[in-house]
Amino acid sequence: MGGLLATEKLIIGLLLIISLVAMAIRQFRIPYTVALVLIGLLIASWSPLNFELTPELILALFVPPLVFEAAFHISFNELRRNLPGILLLAVPGVIITTLVVGGIVKLGTSLDFSVALVFGALIAATDPVAVVALFRALGVPKRLAVLVESESLFNDGTAIVIFNLMIAIGLTGRFNLAGSVASFIIVAAGGILIGSALGWVVSRLIARVDDYLIETTLTTVLAFGSYLIAEEFHVSGVLAVVAAGLINGNISPRGMSPTTRIVLFNFWEYVAFLANSLIFLLIGLKVDLAAILAAWQPILIAILAVLVARAMVVYGLSWLVNRVAEPIPVKWQHVINWGGLRGAIGLALALSLPISLGSQRDLLIDMAFGVVLFTLLVQSTTMRPLIRSLGIGIRSQSQIEYETRLARLTSLQAAGNHMDRQHQDGLISTDTWNRIKKTLGWQIDAATDSVREIVNEEPTLENKENETIRREVLRARRSALFDLHHDGAISQDVLERLIAEVDTALPEESKPLSEDKKLEPSSDIDSKEQDK
Repeated sequence: MGGLLATEKLIIGLLLIISLVAMAIRQFRIPYTVALVLIGLLIASWSPLNFELTPELILALFVPPLVFEAAFHISFNELRRNLPGILLLAVPGVIITTLVVGGIVKLGTSLDFSVALVFGALIAATDPVAVVALFRALGVPKRLAVLVESESLFNDGTAIVIFNLMIAIGLTGRFNLAGSVASFIIVAAGGILIGSALGWVVSRLIARVDDYLIETTLTTVLAFGSYLIAEEFHVSGVLAVVAAGLINGNISPRGMSPTTRIVLFNFWEYVAFLANSLIFLLIGLKVDLAAILAAWQPILIAILAVLVARAMVVYGLSWLVNRVAEPIPVKWQHVINWGGLRGAIGLALALSLPISLGSQRDLLIDMAFGVVLFTLLVQSTTMRPLIRSLGIGIRSQSQIEYETRLARLTSLQAAGNHMDRQHQDGLISTDTWNRIKKTLGWQIDAATDSVREIVNEEPTLENKENETIRREVLRARRSALFDLHHDGAISQDVLERLIAEVDTALPEESKPLSEDKKLEPSSDIDSKEQDK
């Protein structure tokens, strides 16, 4: 009982610290996660806390909600659009990082080459939580944020798989290329398949209920359950969570009521905030500054190795991406390169190193903590001025005002459509709906005039409006096609072909609506549908 109370006091104390830091950090221009690490360091140096930061605690308790929340909000369309770049950075990128970091560390330290490769694998995964939060605050382009966040989601699972392969090679001294590749494919594909299946099953269950408490509980079970089930089958639990979050996040919200969406999104935002806050605070509390200072030379070599490998991966693979897919601008490459922070995954893997490595294990853990501290305290704090100096995400006051007015109009129209459906279903009486409709009508008219006014005052916003309208038209087409298929009016084959056509048109943002030939029924498919 005493142990339980002590644990409860510790958790309450940590939550209080998190709340106070979140309130205080509003006055400063440093990432919130950095502030938590610094506070943890101060507390640990003043009054060390007696607790054990285990890899199981990080990987099984903290990582699933963070990964699920991020994957839940990534659109299939955005993912498909950027898939070549994401996969290149997340798979070959991790392998290159492992080899480059391992090679440099081997040359600069006394570590065995196999052990140096283990360090390269454990530190290969990026954790851009602080950077993504900054992206949202600065309003950087959506595609850049998707590239950075999606790369992190997929390279987490890739790095864990490669780390386990490197550990096996380091302990046995044997390397089988064919066996290693087969093992990688089985573990990665197995995790994705399990997560996809569970994500689809839970989305079907959510479609059958209309209770936000049950639906929120089902997503919680999915986030943690997909990880645990995948690990039971000895495949990638992290990739299972990624797949489950992507499938569930792109299917489930369609059948949710507005209340459920709000509750669900708020819940996962809070859970991710809590997990993220606790893990970075615990990192600060667990860092042994004396050990890190004593190992400053290998830590500097490790930091240099990570920076060199990251630059090689980002600029080298981006050059390749630019020749086979939608180009990644050079300015974005600078941000992706410097935004390759390291965090929870690297520390969890370092802490899971086998005891049989002896003194080399302690050095690897110190090096991992040193690299994580550098990326958090140096790279994340300099990201804002870098983005500003590159001119990325800088929006004029008129743009911000246009977005505000447009969002207000869109929300009012959505409210009106929802209430209209409630009235049609008999949930609102005609008299009540007529009164509400009149008030909503005035507000929608006023909001429409407000949007028209700022577009007329600022001609440069016309392209922005064209892009918005065009996307809404394409999304409406997509929704209508799903409705037709659901009602049995079109076959699965026709649905897939037409959806692919619409999805292909979605990324093309530059052309005005009037120039978009894909919106005209000129394709063979559209012509056939019209002939019918």
